[in-house]
Amino acid sequence: MAYQPTDLKKGVVVQIDGKPFRVTDYNQKVLGRGGSIVNVKLKNLIDGSVIPKTFKGQEKIDSAEVRSRTVQYLYSDGSNFHFMDPESFEQFELSAETVGDASGYLKEGESLSLQSFDSTIINVELPKNVYLEVTYCESITKGDTTSSVLKDATLETGLVAKVPSFIKTGDVISVDTTTGEYRERKRD
Repeated sequence: MAYQPTDLKKGVVVQIDGKPFRVTDYNQKVLGRGGSIVNVKLKNLIDGSVIPKTFKGQEKIDSAEVRSRTVQYLYSDGSNFHFMDPESFEQFELSAETVGDASGYLKEGESLSLQSFDSTIINVELPKNVYLEVTYCESITKGDTTSSVLKDATLETGLVAKVPSFIKTGDVISVDTTTGEYRERKRD
């Protein structure tokens, strides 16, 4: 399937020079006599780089065949991350380089999605938020209880996040996987 420039919207995945890109920003300028120019920002799904691109008139843009599949995270041995397909029970590993920053949010036994392009895994797709237990954080000093005070908390995956002063060791908190920021404390 080929796209027209005006078909490009945020989230659409296209193929340029044999590589998959996701549209992250879209802007259309209408010219006189029915013509238009479409300016987009494209994120390379393989290396994460973002490039600006301009399309004119009736150019054809190829769609990219990116597939997602749900897997279960098993464990990490330090240099590789091990996963299992919950349907076939096939186990496989990904390098720490492929997993990247997602490693701070991976919790043993949790399900997530892997995206592949031409049978090569290109991205670990995390849920928007994950719940993680606080394994260590400093206690606050008496009187320093304003809501704007933030402190570092080490989470069960090794990730360090800024949390409000009322969070204690043992609390389970929600963390935004795109920013790494604290969202809320889980209620029992």
